[in-house]
Amino acid sequence: MFDVLVLGGGFAGLWSAAAATRLLRSRTAERPEAADATVALLTPLPDLTLRPRLYQADPAGFRVPLDRVLGPVGVHRIAATATGIDTERHRVGATAADGTRIEVGYRRLILATGSAVVRPGLPGAALMHDIDTLAAAVKLEDHLRALPHGPGGPGRWSAVVVGAGFTGLEIATELVGRLRAGAAPYGAENEVRVTLVERAATVGAGLGEEARPVIIRALDELGVERRLGVTVTGLDAGEVRLSDGGALPARTAVWTAGMRASELTAQIPAPRDELGRLAVDARLRVRGVGDVYAAGDTAAAAAEGGHPLPQSCQHATPLGKVAGHNAAADLLGLPGVDFAPDPYTTCLDLGEAGAVATAGFGRALRRGPEGFEKELKRAINETWISPPVDDPQELLRRADHRVSQRRPAPSPA
Repeated sequence: MFDVLVLGGGFAGLWSAAAATRLLRSRTAERPEAADATVALLTPLPDLTLRPRLYQADPAGFRVPLDRVLGPVGVHRIAATATGIDTERHRVGATAADGTRIEVGYRRLILATGSAVVRPGLPGAALMHDIDTLAAAVKLEDHLRALPHGPGGPGRWSAVVVGAGFTGLEIATELVGRLRAGAAPYGAENEVRVTLVERAATVGAGLGEEARPVIIRALDELGVERRLGVTVTGLDAGEVRLSDGGALPARTAVWTAGMRASELTAQIPAPRDELGRLAVDARLRVRGVGDVYAAGDTAAAAAEGGHPLPQSCQHATPLGKVAGHNAAADLLGLPGVDFAPDPYTTCLDLGEAGAVATAGFGRALRRGPEGFEKELKRAINETWISPPVDDPQELLRRADHRVSQRRPAPSPA
């Protein structure tokens, strides 16, 4: 049995385990039982996937070995997939990589198993790519690299992206450059065509009125076409069919529409929201369930006047820190802390057309020197979100829930 068991190896899971370890270590002098307390992370994958970067080219390297992050502070990693949770018996059922069924006990549980894209149930859906996981992003990369060696004809250098929200906009604008780079050696750059398909009447419906003109200018600059107010009804290897009766020749289709919390949330006897996230209190304890906390995309947490937090890496990290701290504090009989995230911000990559940044739930534009937004996005992707490797002191320092993950962006050259 482990004193703190964390399910999930994403940002919320990693920082939950690190924060629990930090608090336990800091209290060994006055509470000797903390010295023997154990923290474990149960996940089937050996790496943390830098999920916010999966829209970019060469995604295979966007991962960080969990054992080199958490191992130096003594967190035990259990290589298995959680399949069931018994909150009355304090047991988690799981399946190891070799198919062996195991059961793991806990005193405090943190559910941080994230979310997954909601795949469509339409004819040809198996041909749809997504960028929800590292494996899926690598599969898309392999597909793009194979395009020159496939059959010629209409749609070879065309892509359809379904969903014009945050993820859809980032992959659509990035695909323009990736497809042009692949087509250039064959003199086919002019054949590149990227189309956004969105059931709403506008792109980026949830990204704010101030940001929309910037986004539309970027799409126009890159030549990204839009088909609004329609949905996809089916596809095959050569075209994507739309609800208005039209069809788009395309060898590449990417689905980005809709996310839902891990199915494991249904194993917890507690209320859930429309995204499947568990209702939690201010300290991220699951409402009505003792000894269980939720963090990241499994938690229906709120901030800044009761606004529901979006499912994102930006919130997964501080949610994990608070859940881990409070689970360990509960073990030691110490007072917990309320979740209080940094002010909400966004930074949307727009490929070769730049980026756009907003602040607050009102989505006011963040302005700075020319190139500020793109440099900010680069800092987020390449520096801020990555945990320290082989550096236990820095990991525990950053695991403090009072330490912001944000650092000043480098000034544009």
